[in-house]
Amino acid sequence: MQPTDYIFGIRAIIEAIQAGKQIDKLLLKKEMGGELASELLDLVKLYRIPVQRVPLERLNRITRKNHQGAVALLSAVEYHNLGNLVMSLFDGGVLPFVVVLDGITDVRNFGAMARTAECCGVNALVIAERGSVSVGADAVKTSAGALMTLPVCREHTVAAAVRFLKDSGFAIVAVSEKASMSYIAGDYTGPVALVMGAEDVGISPEVMALCDTKVSIPMFGTIGSLNVSVAAGVMMYEVVRQRLAAGQQVD
Repeated sequence: MQPTDYIFGIRAIIEAIQAGKQIDKLLLKKEMGGELASELLDLVKLYRIPVQRVPLERLNRITRKNHQGAVALLSAVEYHNLGNLVMSLFDGGVLPFVVVLDGITDVRNFGAMARTAECCGVNALVIAERGSVSVGADAVKTSAGALMTLPVCREHTVAAAVRFLKDSGFAIVAVSEKASMSYIAGDYTGPVALVMGAEDVGISPEVMALCDTKVSIPMFGTIGSLNVSVAAGVMMYEVVRQRLAAGQQVD
């Protein structure tokens, strides 16, 4: 990790938050207390920055300098507000296309999906504040720079984001190997949000229950599922194919 990827020390982190720095995650030593730490935690709660309590050894691996039990990992991008972004898309006459990532934690998969999403004209990727991949320098590099231009919305929960998109008129499409409907049978010519789940557990039951359509990609080999970034690529290009066939503009 490069020194530009993080800030250490309680006071330095407080000042960075107050200055508007995009903090991806705050790592705090277990059982850390004190007045200054309480001030930091109040700010973190106000700005809804994810906090992870870690052993001292984890912090020491990042820096041997006087970190005071606190290291803030910086985001490589500026997160967008999903509500504002959707409003601007509709106001601009854009047919929205969003990809929602439920529990994706692998940086390489995330970067690969971001690269394909940018090529397909996806308007935004949606991730959760907790239990999700970090948009750091490694993710940007894996995405071939796509994450520097493709909007990323980090919402409180994936379920809340999906509810908002559904209420905004999006068709919510879950991609799962357990679905009986083939992905080519879906209609993606309206406002659409594709939901991709984690490699190990897939889409969470809460989010799956909110989805309007559940589709799968046919499998003919002995392996039960595709890599999630490959599956996302197949789905995104099916959206593009249908929209071009319908004479719609792909932004």
